[in-house]
Amino acid sequence: MTAAIVLTSAYSPMTLSANEVLKIGFVGVTSGPAASWGISNQRSMEAGAAIINDNGGVKIGSVTYDLEIVSFDDQKDPKRAIAGMEKMAQENIHYVVGPNVDDGAAAVRPVAEQNGIIYFPYAFPKSLYQKPASNAVLGMVANYQSGPAIYKFLKDNNGVNTVAFIAANESDPLTQRESGVAAAEALGLEVISKTVTYQVDTTDFSPVIIPIVKLQPDLLVLSGVAPANAPQIIRSARELGFQGLISTETGQDAQVLQEGAGSLANGFISVGGASTPTIRTKNMEAFIARYTEMFGEYNDESNTKVYALEYIVETLKANPAAINNVDEFKKTMDTFSAPNQYLKGDQVLRYVGMSSFGQRRQLSIPLVVNVFNEGKFETLFIAEVD
Repeated sequence: MTAAIVLTSAYSPMTLSANEVLKIGFVGVTSGPAASWGISNQRSMEAGAAIINDNGGVKIGSVTYDLEIVSFDDQKDPKRAIAGMEKMAQENIHYVVGPNVDDGAAAVRPVAEQNGIIYFPYAFPKSLYQKPASNAVLGMVANYQSGPAIYKFLKDNNGVNTVAFIAANESDPLTQRESGVAAAEALGLEVISKTVTYQVDTTDFSPVIIPIVKLQPDLLVLSGVAPANAPQIIRSARELGFQGLISTETGQDAQVLQEGAGSLANGFISVGGASTPTIRTKNMEAFIARYTEMFGEYNDESNTKVYALEYIVETLKANPAAINNVDEFKKTMDTFSAPNQYLKGDQVLRYVGMSSFGQRRQLSIPLVVNVFNEGKFETLFIAEVD
Protein backbone atom coordinates (compact mmCIF):
# COMPACT_ATOMS: atom_id res chain seq x y z
CA MET A 1 0.00 0.00 0.00
CA THR A 2 1.25 3.48 -0.78
CA ALA A 3 -1.69 5.53 0.42
CA ALA A 4 -1.36 7.48 3.64
CA ILE A 5 -4.56 5.91 4.89
CA VAL A 6 -5.05 2.22 4.29
CA LEU A 7 -7.38 1.65 1.37
CA THR A 8 -8.72 -1.86 0.90
CA SER A 9 -11.52 -3.30 -1.13
CA ALA A 10 -14.83 -3.65 0.71
CA TYR A 11 -16.11 -6.03 -1.97
CA SER A 12 -19.16 -8.14 -1.23
CA PRO A 13 -20.35 -11.04 -3.40
CA MET A 14 -23.76 -9.35 -3.50
CA THR A 15 -22.41 -6.25 -5.25
CA LEU A 16 -20.38 -5.61 -8.40
CA SER A 17 -18.48 -2.87 -6.61
CA ALA A 18 -18.27 -1.48 -3.09
CA ASN A 19 -16.67 1.31 -1.13
CA GLU A 20 -13.01 1.49 -0.31
CA VAL A 21 -12.12 1.33 3.39
CA LEU A 22 -10.54 4.26 5.16
CA LYS A 23 -8.90 3.33 8.44
CA ILE A 24 -8.58 5.88 11.24
CA GLY A 25 -6.77 5.01 14.46
CA PHE A 26 -7.36 5.46 18.15
CA VAL A 27 -4.58 5.14 20.74
CA GLY A 28 -5.73 5.82 24.29
CA VAL A 29 -6.59 4.54 27.74
CA THR A 30 -9.55 2.17 27.93
CA SER A 31 -8.65 0.34 31.15
CA GLY A 32 -7.83 1.37 34.71
CA PRO A 33 -8.94 4.46 36.73
CA ALA A 34 -8.96 6.76 33.69
CA ALA A 35 -10.66 4.26 31.38
CA SER A 36 -13.81 6.29 30.77
CA TRP A 37 -11.79 9.01 29.00
CA GLY A 38 -10.59 6.65 26.29
CA ILE A 39 -13.70 4.50 26.17
CA SER A 40 -15.66 7.65 25.38
CA ASN A 41 -13.21 8.39 22.55
CA GLN A 42 -13.34 4.92 21.06
CA ARG A 43 -17.09 4.53 21.29
CA SER A 44 -17.68 7.99 19.84
CA MET A 45 -15.54 7.12 16.84
CA GLU A 46 -17.23 3.75 16.37
CA ALA A 47 -20.73 5.23 16.63
CA GLY A 48 -19.84 8.05 14.26
CA ALA A 49 -18.33 5.63 11.77
CA ALA A 50 -21.40 3.38 11.96
CA ILE A 51 -23.68 6.28 11.10
CA ILE A 52 -21.51 7.29 8.14
CA ASN A 53 -21.28 3.72 6.86
CA ASP A 54 -25.02 3.16 7.22
CA ASN A 55 -25.58 6.25 5.08
CA GLY A 56 -23.46 4.87 2.26
CA GLY A 57 -20.01 6.03 3.36
CA VAL A 58 -18.23 9.33 2.83
CA LYS A 59 -17.20 10.74 -0.54
CA ILE A 60 -13.72 12.26 -0.56
CA GLY A 61 -12.84 13.56 -3.96
CA SER A 62 -14.07 11.01 -6.48
CA VAL A 63 -13.88 8.02 -4.12
CA THR A 64 -16.44 6.85 -1.55
CA TYR A 65 -15.12 5.23 1.63
CA ASP A 66 -16.48 3.22 4.49
CA LEU A 67 -14.78 4.03 7.80
CA GLU A 68 -13.00 1.49 9.99
CA ILE A 69 -11.76 2.41 13.47
CA VAL A 70 -8.54 0.69 14.54
CA SER A 71 -8.13 0.91 18.33
CA PHE A 72 -5.27 0.32 20.78
CA ASP A 73 -5.52 0.45 24.59
CA ASP A 74 -2.38 2.15 25.90
CA GLN A 75 -3.41 1.51 29.54
CA LYS A 76 -2.25 5.05 30.40
CA ASP A 77 1.32 3.85 29.90
CA PRO A 78 3.58 6.03 27.69
CA LYS A 79 5.51 2.97 26.47
CA ARG A 80 2.31 1.30 25.34
CA ALA A 81 1.19 4.54 23.73
CA ILE A 82 4.37 4.48 21.66
CA ALA A 83 3.69 0.86 20.72
CA GLY A 84 0.16 1.82 19.71
CA MET A 85 1.32 4.65 17.49
CA GLU A 86 3.94 2.37 15.94
CA LYS A 87 1.15 -0.09 15.18
CA MET A 88 -0.73 2.68 13.38
CA ALA A 89 2.38 3.54 11.38
CA GLN A 90 2.87 -0.11 10.44
CA GLU A 91 -0.71 -0.23 9.17
CA ASN A 92 -0.06 2.96 7.20
CA ILE A 93 -2.70 4.87 9.15
CA HIS A 94 -2.00 8.60 9.17
CA TYR A 95 -4.86 10.03 11.23
CA VAL A 96 -5.10 8.95 14.86
CA VAL A 97 -7.25 10.13 17.78
CA GLY A 98 -5.54 10.17 21.21
CA PRO A 99 -3.72 9.64 23.53
CA ASN A 100 -5.78 10.87 26.48
CA VAL A 101 -3.06 11.97 28.91
CA ASP A 102 -0.04 14.28 28.83
CA ASP A 103 2.70 11.66 29.16
CA GLY A 104 1.30 9.49 26.41
CA ALA A 105 0.73 12.39 24.03
CA ALA A 106 4.28 13.62 24.53
CA ALA A 107 5.77 10.13 24.20
CA VAL A 108 4.22 9.43 20.79
CA ARG A 109 5.27 12.73 19.24
CA PRO A 110 8.51 11.39 17.65
CA VAL A 111 6.70 8.39 16.14
CA ALA A 112 3.92 10.60 14.77
CA GLU A 113 6.31 13.13 13.26
CA GLN A 114 8.63 10.53 11.77
CA ASN A 115 5.76 8.61 10.18
CA GLY A 116 3.61 11.49 8.99
CA ILE A 117 0.79 10.94 11.47
CA ILE A 118 -1.60 13.71 12.49
CA TYR A 119 -2.90 12.89 15.96
CA PHE A 120 -5.58 14.42 18.16
CA PRO A 121 -4.59 14.17 21.84
CA TYR A 122 -6.76 14.97 24.83
CA ALA A 123 -3.72 16.29 26.65
CA PHE A 124 -2.68 19.78 27.61
CA PRO A 125 1.11 20.50 27.29
CA LYS A 126 1.41 23.58 25.09
CA SER A 127 4.67 22.27 23.60
CA LEU A 128 2.65 19.65 21.69
CA TYR A 129 0.78 22.35 19.78
CA GLN A 130 3.35 25.13 19.49
CA LYS A 131 6.03 25.35 16.81
CA PRO A 132 8.19 23.50 15.95
CA ALA A 133 5.57 20.82 16.73
CA SER A 134 2.83 20.67 14.10
CA ASN A 135 1.37 17.14 14.04
CA ALA A 136 -0.74 17.28 17.21
CA VAL A 137 -4.20 18.86 17.36
CA LEU A 138 -5.82 19.40 20.76
CA GLY A 139 -9.18 17.64 20.74
CA MET A 140 -10.81 19.50 23.63
CA VAL A 141 -10.66 22.65 25.73
CA ALA A 142 -7.48 22.71 27.83
CA ASN A 143 -7.48 23.15 31.60
CA TYR A 144 -5.63 26.46 31.26
CA GLN A 145 -8.56 27.62 29.13
CA SER A 146 -11.42 26.13 31.15
CA GLY A 147 -9.90 26.75 34.59
CA PRO A 148 -9.93 30.57 34.37
CA ALA A 149 -13.49 30.49 33.01
CA ILE A 150 -14.70 28.30 35.90
CA TYR A 151 -12.88 30.28 38.60
CA LYS A 152 -14.14 33.60 37.26
CA PHE A 153 -17.70 32.33 37.08
CA LEU A 154 -17.56 31.07 40.67
CA LYS A 155 -15.90 34.27 41.86
CA ASP A 156 -18.55 36.44 40.19
CA ASN A 157 -21.58 34.28 40.95
CA ASN A 158 -20.76 32.31 44.10
CA GLY A 159 -18.49 34.67 46.02
CA VAL A 160 -15.47 32.38 45.85
CA ASN A 161 -12.38 34.11 47.29
CA THR A 162 -10.17 31.29 48.57
CA VAL A 163 -9.17 28.11 46.75
CA ALA A 164 -7.21 24.94 47.52
CA PHE A 165 -5.78 22.44 45.06
CA ILE A 166 -5.20 18.70 45.37
CA ALA A 167 -3.56 16.51 42.71
CA ALA A 168 -2.39 12.97 42.13
CA ASN A 169 1.37 12.58 42.35
CA GLU A 170 1.73 12.20 38.57
CA SER A 171 3.01 14.59 35.93
CA ASP A 172 -0.38 15.25 34.27
CA PRO A 173 -2.31 16.31 37.39
CA LEU A 174 0.67 18.19 38.81
CA THR A 175 1.06 20.17 35.60
CA GLN A 176 -2.65 20.94 35.58
CA ARG A 177 -2.46 22.05 39.21
CA GLU A 178 0.39 24.40 38.36
CA SER A 179 -1.59 26.11 35.61
CA GLY A 180 -4.71 26.16 37.79
CA VAL A 181 -2.86 27.90 40.59
CA ALA A 182 -1.52 30.49 38.14
CA ALA A 183 -5.01 31.11 36.75
CA ALA A 184 -6.56 31.47 40.21
CA GLU A 185 -3.89 33.92 41.34
CA ALA A 186 -4.27 35.94 38.14
CA LEU A 187 -7.96 36.38 39.00
CA GLY A 188 -7.08 37.67 42.45
CA LEU A 189 -8.14 34.55 44.34
CA GLU A 190 -6.21 33.56 47.44
CA VAL A 191 -4.63 30.11 47.01
CA ILE A 192 -4.43 28.72 50.54
CA SER A 193 -3.18 25.23 49.65
CA LYS A 194 -1.30 23.99 46.58
CA THR A 195 1.01 21.20 47.75
CA VAL A 196 -1.31 18.35 48.80
CA THR A 197 -0.89 15.22 46.67
CA TYR A 198 -2.03 11.59 46.72
CA GLN A 199 -1.06 8.32 45.05
CA VAL A 200 -3.33 7.10 42.24
CA ASP A 201 -3.98 3.80 44.04
CA THR A 202 -5.09 5.53 47.26
CA THR A 203 -8.23 4.02 48.75
CA ASP A 204 -8.51 6.06 51.98
CA PHE A 205 -8.38 9.77 51.17
CA SER A 206 -9.13 10.97 54.71
CA PRO A 207 -5.49 11.63 55.71
CA VAL A 208 -5.01 13.58 52.47
CA ILE A 209 -8.17 15.65 52.77
CA ILE A 210 -8.09 16.48 56.50
CA PRO A 211 -5.53 19.33 56.20
CA ILE A 212 -7.61 20.98 53.47
CA VAL A 213 -10.89 20.55 55.35
CA LYS A 214 -9.33 22.36 58.32
CA LEU A 215 -8.61 25.34 56.03
CA GLN A 216 -12.21 25.40 54.71
CA PRO A 217 -11.50 27.06 51.32
CA ASP A 218 -14.41 28.39 49.31
CA LEU A 219 -13.36 26.11 46.44
CA LEU A 220 -11.49 22.80 46.32
CA VAL A 221 -10.03 22.00 42.89
CA LEU A 222 -9.28 18.36 42.04
CA SER A 223 -6.58 18.95 39.44
CA GLY A 224 -6.54 16.38 36.63
CA VAL A 225 -8.56 13.92 38.70
CA ALA A 226 -9.32 10.56 37.10
CA PRO A 227 -13.03 9.59 36.98
CA ALA A 228 -12.49 6.69 39.37
CA ASN A 229 -10.79 8.87 42.00
CA ALA A 230 -13.19 11.83 41.90
CA PRO A 231 -16.09 10.26 43.86
CA GLN A 232 -13.71 8.88 46.49
CA ILE A 233 -12.20 12.30 47.15
CA ILE A 234 -15.59 14.01 47.11
CA ARG A 235 -17.05 11.49 49.55
CA SER A 236 -14.10 11.86 51.95
CA ALA A 237 -14.27 15.65 51.83
CA ARG A 238 -18.01 15.80 52.51
CA GLU A 239 -17.95 13.15 55.24
CA LEU A 240 -15.18 15.11 56.96
CA GLY A 241 -17.33 18.23 56.92
CA PHE A 242 -16.12 20.20 53.94
CA GLN A 243 -18.81 22.73 53.02
CA GLY A 244 -17.27 24.54 50.05
CA LEU A 245 -17.55 24.02 46.30
CA ILE A 246 -15.59 21.27 44.56
CA SER A 247 -14.54 21.42 40.90
CA THR A 248 -12.22 19.96 38.28
CA GLU A 249 -11.16 20.81 34.73
CA THR A 250 -11.32 17.19 33.56
CA GLY A 251 -14.32 15.41 32.10
CA GLN A 252 -16.18 13.05 34.43
CA ASP A 253 -18.65 10.17 34.30
CA ALA A 254 -22.06 10.77 35.92
CA GLN A 255 -22.66 7.08 36.55
CA VAL A 256 -19.30 6.67 38.29
CA LEU A 257 -20.00 9.72 40.45
CA GLN A 258 -23.44 8.44 41.39
CA GLU A 259 -22.18 4.97 42.23
CA GLY A 260 -19.17 6.22 44.17
CA ALA A 261 -20.51 9.24 46.01
CA GLY A 262 -24.27 9.48 45.43
CA SER A 263 -25.85 12.68 46.67
CA LEU A 264 -22.55 13.72 48.27
CA ALA A 265 -21.41 14.57 44.73
CA ASN A 266 -24.26 17.04 44.24
CA GLY A 267 -22.82 20.42 43.29
CA PHE A 268 -19.59 18.98 41.86
CA ILE A 269 -18.45 21.11 38.91
CA SER A 270 -16.61 19.68 35.91
CA VAL A 271 -16.01 20.27 32.23
CA GLY A 272 -18.74 18.53 30.30
CA GLY A 273 -19.41 17.41 26.79
CA ALA A 274 -19.71 20.14 24.18
CA SER A 275 -23.47 19.88 23.85
CA THR A 276 -26.59 20.48 25.87
CA PRO A 277 -30.23 19.67 25.08
CA THR A 278 -30.89 23.32 24.24
CA ILE A 279 -28.12 23.65 21.64
CA ARG A 280 -27.88 20.18 20.08
CA THR A 281 -29.35 19.31 16.69
CA LYS A 282 -31.33 16.29 15.51
CA ASN A 283 -28.03 14.90 14.17
CA MET A 284 -26.56 15.07 17.66
CA GLU A 285 -29.62 13.36 19.05
CA ALA A 286 -29.21 10.65 16.40
CA PHE A 287 -25.56 10.21 17.42
CA ILE A 288 -26.52 9.83 21.08
CA ALA A 289 -29.21 7.32 20.14
CA ARG A 290 -26.82 5.25 18.01
CA TYR A 291 -24.12 5.33 20.68
CA THR A 292 -26.63 4.18 23.30
CA GLU A 293 -27.93 1.46 21.00
CA MET A 294 -24.43 0.15 20.36
CA PHE A 295 -23.08 0.29 23.91
CA GLY A 296 -26.09 0.26 26.22
CA GLU A 297 -25.27 3.59 27.85
CA TYR A 298 -24.11 7.10 27.00
CA ASN A 299 -21.26 9.18 28.42
CA ASP A 300 -21.76 12.95 28.49
CA GLU A 301 -18.09 13.40 27.62
CA SER A 302 -18.84 11.95 24.19
CA ASN A 303 -20.56 15.25 23.40
CA THR A 304 -16.97 16.47 23.07
CA LYS A 305 -15.38 13.28 21.76
CA VAL A 306 -17.80 13.13 18.81
CA TYR A 307 -15.87 15.92 17.12
CA ALA A 308 -12.46 14.38 16.36
CA LEU A 309 -13.69 11.97 13.69
CA GLU A 310 -15.94 14.67 12.24
CA TYR A 311 -13.03 17.08 11.87
CA ILE A 312 -10.82 14.46 10.24
CA VAL A 313 -13.47 13.47 7.71
CA GLU A 314 -14.57 17.02 6.89
CA THR A 315 -10.99 18.24 6.46
CA LEU A 316 -10.23 15.36 4.10
CA LYS A 317 -13.39 16.21 2.16
CA ALA A 318 -12.21 19.81 1.90
CA ASN A 319 -8.85 18.70 0.51
CA PRO A 320 -8.82 15.13 -0.88
CA ALA A 321 -5.05 15.40 -1.48
CA ALA A 322 -4.65 15.05 2.29
CA ILE A 323 -5.58 11.37 1.99
CA ASN A 324 -2.00 10.74 0.87
CA ASN A 325 -0.25 13.79 2.31
CA VAL A 326 -0.62 15.08 5.87
CA ASP A 327 1.16 18.30 4.85
CA GLU A 328 -1.92 19.02 2.74
CA PHE A 329 -4.05 18.45 5.82
CA LYS A 330 -1.98 21.01 7.75
CA LYS A 331 -2.33 23.58 4.97
CA THR A 332 -6.09 23.11 4.94
CA MET A 333 -6.39 23.68 8.69
CA ASP A 334 -5.59 27.40 8.40
CA THR A 335 -8.63 28.21 6.27
CA PHE A 336 -10.89 25.23 6.96
CA SER A 337 -14.55 25.81 7.74
CA ALA A 338 -17.53 23.47 7.55
CA PRO A 339 -21.06 23.44 9.00
CA ASN A 340 -21.30 22.02 12.50
CA GLN A 341 -23.97 19.35 12.20
CA TYR A 342 -24.16 18.90 15.97
CA LEU A 343 -25.01 22.46 17.08
CA LYS A 344 -28.02 24.61 16.28
CA GLY A 345 -27.63 27.88 14.43
CA ASP A 346 -24.82 28.87 12.12
CA GLN A 347 -22.01 27.26 14.15
CA VAL A 348 -19.06 25.99 12.10
CA LEU A 349 -16.19 23.57 12.49
CA ARG A 350 -12.85 25.38 12.43
CA TYR A 351 -9.40 25.07 13.87
CA VAL A 352 -8.43 27.51 16.62
CA GLY A 353 -5.55 27.91 19.07
CA MET A 354 -3.86 31.09 17.88
CA SER A 355 -4.15 32.70 21.32
CA SER A 356 -2.81 29.69 23.22
CA PHE A 357 -0.39 28.14 20.71
CA GLY A 358 0.38 30.66 17.98
CA GLN A 359 -1.01 28.30 15.34
CA ARG A 360 -4.30 26.56 14.59
CA ARG A 361 -3.82 23.29 16.42
CA GLN A 362 -7.06 22.93 18.37
CA LEU A 363 -10.59 21.87 17.51
CA SER A 364 -13.18 24.58 18.02
CA ILE A 365 -15.82 23.10 20.29
CA PRO A 366 -18.00 24.79 22.92
CA LEU A 367 -16.78 24.89 26.50
CA VAL A 368 -19.67 23.42 28.48
CA VAL A 369 -19.27 23.46 32.26
CA ASN A 370 -21.53 21.09 34.20
CA VAL A 371 -22.72 20.72 37.75
CA PHE A 372 -23.66 17.25 39.04
CA ASN A 373 -27.08 16.90 40.65
CA GLU A 374 -28.94 13.74 41.67
CA GLY A 375 -27.23 11.36 39.29
CA LYS A 376 -26.92 13.57 36.24
CA PHE A 377 -25.09 16.59 34.87
CA GLU A 378 -26.79 19.95 34.47
CA THR A 379 -25.33 22.82 32.44
CA LEU A 380 -23.78 25.57 34.56
CA PHE A 381 -22.58 27.79 31.71
CA ILE A 382 -21.28 27.70 28.11
CA ALA A 383 -18.28 29.59 26.69
CA GLU A 384 -15.95 29.57 23.69
CA VAL A 385 -12.20 29.35 23.15
CA ASP A 386 -10.28 31.26 20.50
